[in-house]
Amino acid sequence: MPIPEDVTGEEIDKDVRQELQSLPKTLAEDVAKNLVMVARLIDEDPERAYAYSRIALRLASRVAAVREAAGFAAYATQKYAEALAEFRAARRMTGTVELWPLMADCERGLGRPEKALDMAGAPEVQKLDKAGQVEMRLVAAGARRDMGQLDAAIVTLQSSELASNSVQPWTARLRYAYADALLAAGREGEAREWFAKAVEADRDGSTDASDRLAELDGVEFMDALVEDEDEDEVAPVDGAVDSRDEQDEQDEQDARDDDKD
Repeated sequence: MPIPEDVTGEEIDKDVRQELQSLPKTLAEDVAKNLVMVARLIDEDPERAYAYSRIALRLASRVAAVREAAGFAAYATQKYAEALAEFRAARRMTGTVELWPLMADCERGLGRPEKALDMAGAPEVQKLDKAGQVEMRLVAAGARRDMGQLDAAIVTLQSSELASNSVQPWTARLRYAYADALLAAGREGEAREWFAKAVEADRDGSTDASDRLAELDGVEFMDALVEDEDEDEVAPVDGAVDSRDEQDEQDEQDARDDDKD
């Protein structure tokens, strides 16, 4: 696949660049450029990001950063079995546990919520940083919902992180998940309160909490452009005469004159 001229490979993280030093220089540059394309496209065009990740994987499958990138790209395209395999490979190579929540979520994607819950109770969770532990809590709550256990999902999300007034990178998503679970359980008033709290914390628009809140408040958004077009179609301009109507009237008058003759 083509690589844009502005991509040099130097854009990648320095730790990844260091990993690639085990490769011949030209090969390392090619792999780096493909990894840059994965990072650049994974949000806006995950299928293309996945394609670039497969190229990087073909070139350097023994590099942990490449296996991790391939896992993220597969995850973004909902190829959960493939993502899980790549995350496991990356974990074996590095020995770290930071991919544990993503691996558990892949189990959910594969229809195995019970396995995800088992992973939520594993010793590896205690080795995660705070962000990872919150992510694991979100996955566990999702697994409970997959199993139809709404009340248990709500309880799972109740934590010191949820109760805290400080805004962290995970705060908006945690509050959103809690609001969504409350709404699914029929607790609309509480859900509205937590969607509002999610809006307050969502500084980068990572959730659609504002839309969900507006929906609960009965606010409807209309496409102004479509509305204007509709008005143009139905509203005549003052003083204007439709030429087709004028011609129809003339034809009727000519017909009446013919009948008289």
